[in-house]
Amino acid sequence: MILAIDVGNTNIVIGTIDNGEIGSIVRIHTDTRETEAEYMIKLKEIFYSYAMDVSACEGVILSSVVPPVTEALVRAIKTLTGHDCMVVGPGMKTGMNIRVDDPGTVAGDLITGGVAAMQFYGKPVIVLDLGTATTATVVDGGGNFRGGAILPGIKLSYGALAAGTSLLPEISITAPKKCIGTNTVDCMRSGAVFGTAAMIDGLIDRMEQELGEKCKVVATGGLAGSIVSCCMHEIVCDDDLLLKGLWYLYEKNK
Repeated sequence: MILAIDVGNTNIVIGTIDNGEIGSIVRIHTDTRETEAEYMIKLKEIFYSYAMDVSACEGVILSSVVPPVTEALVRAIKTLTGHDCMVVGPGMKTGMNIRVDDPGTVAGDLITGGVAAMQFYGKPVIVLDLGTATTATVVDGGGNFRGGAILPGIKLSYGALAAGTSLLPEISITAPKKCIGTNTVDCMRSGAVFGTAAMIDGLIDRMEQELGEKCKVVATGGLAGSIVSCCMHEIVCDDDLLLKGLWYLYEKNK
């Protein structure tokens, strides 16, 4: 059994994987203020509450977009499990060529998602991750990571919209019954859900045109299910995509 950890800006996802089969999955809030000791206490509580047998842990792999949390978690994990944490980043064997201006700047979650989508869904493939940020990344038919697009996440955008205006409220990100809203909340929800879905459809069209290939499309992230069902393109939702990618990378680099 290995421990796979994905550190995002909003949540940390902790999963156990045994021979490629994902077991327990736990989500906790990401907090850059917490120390190694505080994360160690949280992890001990998680291991106990979810009956995760740390003694059976053969290794740990971590992907992160929050460097201060990475450092605290790596030290806490070493103390708890006795294992050095494998961190997704430059120098790791991925089986995927990174063809961007500066490969060292590509975030670990983008690499992990690209590898997982390529291995489990084929190539060429576009990977959508709808979380704190919305990202779209492209792996071409030759297995090359070609880059993509980064946009503000939906909750982040609409939180800023509510904070920056006098009359627009905070909303839940759920689809209204129709695109043409007849009240303020439904108008905002239409923009958030149908507007984002239309933007994603447009990005897919432009990326496929630029690439010259028809792509499979895979989506993950907390808001993926709410949005992709409103897209015109056929998009597969996979909530466990990054954990699958972490398992593959661990096996390739152990």
